[in-house]
Amino acid sequence: MCIAQSNIDCRCNEHAGKQGRISAMSIISPTVARFEYVLTGAEESFLWRRDDYPWERNVWNFHPEVEIHYIPNASGVLLAGDHVGAFTPGHISVIGSNLPHDWVTPLGADERIPGRDIVIQFLPSKLEQASAFLPELAGLCDFLTRAQRGLSFKGRARERAEALILDMEFQTGSVRLSTFLSLLSLLRDTDEFDTLSSEAYVPDLSYGSLEALQQVFAYLFANLSEDIRLPDMARMVGMSNSAFSRFFKKNSGHSFTDHVNKLRIWKAGQLLTDTSMPITDICFEVGYRNLSNFNRVFLRHHNLTPTRYRRLSTNRRTFPLPQTVIDRMRV
Repeated sequence: MCIAQSNIDCRCNEHAGKQGRISAMSIISPTVARFEYVLTGAEESFLWRRDDYPWERNVWNFHPEVEIHYIPNASGVLLAGDHVGAFTPGHISVIGSNLPHDWVTPLGADERIPGRDIVIQFLPSKLEQASAFLPELAGLCDFLTRAQRGLSFKGRARERAEALILDMEFQTGSVRLSTFLSLLSLLRDTDEFDTLSSEAYVPDLSYGSLEALQQVFAYLFANLSEDIRLPDMARMVGMSNSAFSRFFKKNSGHSFTDHVNKLRIWKAGQLLTDTSMPITDICFEVGYRNLSNFNRVFLRHHNLTPTRYRRLSTNRRTFPLPQTVIDRMRV
């Protein structure tokens, strides 16, 4: 087999009333779906789906299916294994089997983004089985192995992939399958991509571990401006400080402090780019209580001071959607 699939604990009962649940903003649904069931029709070899945001599956989740994810009209932060990074409109990524992931766009309590996500999901084992009869498909094996760490696409390859993904919406049968295979071949053959998660990342995929981590993630996103302390998070999920510290590092790939800093600096970059808020106010808005500390952490993450980052960002244009994409998008 070209992709080794581990046995998965498929328990997916919702625990909306569980004691200790943290109430968060609508950026993360309170319904925690850790293991995502992906159901395709009997006449389909892969799933193509358009989702509004947020909805109950917009959480830190994993599944054995490989996922091609396209976000035409929103920005935010992508969590994929131990990767924490910004995404912008037009983002396309591939997430490998059982790699935990989530795309988060901060929203107000009643806000929604219609059609934020277009998702294509398929079992790599189906391609493997088909390659016994269609040997040309065997060439996808290396691509699926690379995808295990998550891939984010850019440049001309991203543009061409975008068009193929949108074409599939109104196609059926062999025509849609042909476009899907063209998409896989395009993503396999390009070198216009970045690898997301590190090779060292090996999470605990048990239901309880991911549920606890999702609780913490939801709280962090909703409270970045507050004084966030590790002992409070440990108490929230019923662990000792040392146990929580080990647990968080194993499952997020970062120490708790580093992860919080990454989220805060991502949020600061967003505010520097999209608002005229004074840098001192941004410092406090994202949870730092000392401007010199904020400047030092920001410089470490971006190799730029906040002032320089803002100056450069004034020349940055919002990612332009091609007219062909706009024409294809549903109102």
